[in-house]
Amino acid sequence: MIARIAGEILFAATRFLVGGHPRWRGCEPSTRQRIYFANHASHLDTLIMVAALPAYLRETTHPVAAHDYWGTGPVQRFVALGVLNAVLVERSGAKDPLAPMREALSKGHSLIIFPEGTRRNEPVPGDFKAGLYHLAKEFPEAELVPVYLTNLARAYPKGAILPAPISSSANFGTPFKIADGEDKAAFLARAQAAVVELADTEAAQ
Repeated sequence: MIARIAGEILFAATRFLVGGHPRWRGCEPSTRQRIYFANHASHLDTLIMVAALPAYLRETTHPVAAHDYWGTGPVQRFVALGVLNAVLVERSGAKDPLAPMREALSKGHSLIIFPEGTRRNEPVPGDFKAGLYHLAKEFPEAELVPVYLTNLARAYPKGAILPAPISSSANFGTPFKIADGEDKAAFLARAQAAVVELADTEAAQ
């Protein structure tokens, strides 16, 4: 109960400060198993993504978050695990960093991931790491949904203490799946291009 109340307060404060409202451009909210993947520019990204989902999807949709940030103190852990329902992963030193993600997907749950692996102060995503490819191959029933987050590098840049009041949004694209025989390089390029296409659509409006 405490975590739920804290979550609603946190989501409301985030919307008030930076917006982060969802724009379902290529799909609608669904209980189908999905892997949402987005560009990564800010520590607000995870919060914006969860807040953009309807409340009924949050219990079974887990953002993937770095343990070395979200698991380092009681406040971060409470927000990550109690409020955001996150899956914490080790970014270095882990034998199988995908194991916590596989565990969630094997239960039929959905994930939110940031395939670049680290934050970038750029309007479009950089190269994607291989994790998305491996998850797409191992869980082909999961829909892959590209998401483009706008303005978050400006709203909450590295080193900032409080976010700036700059409007942002979460743009959800058209779901797709890995093609039979599609190799890693081709798949990751296609996934990255799907996010860039959403960025171009947003910029054109």
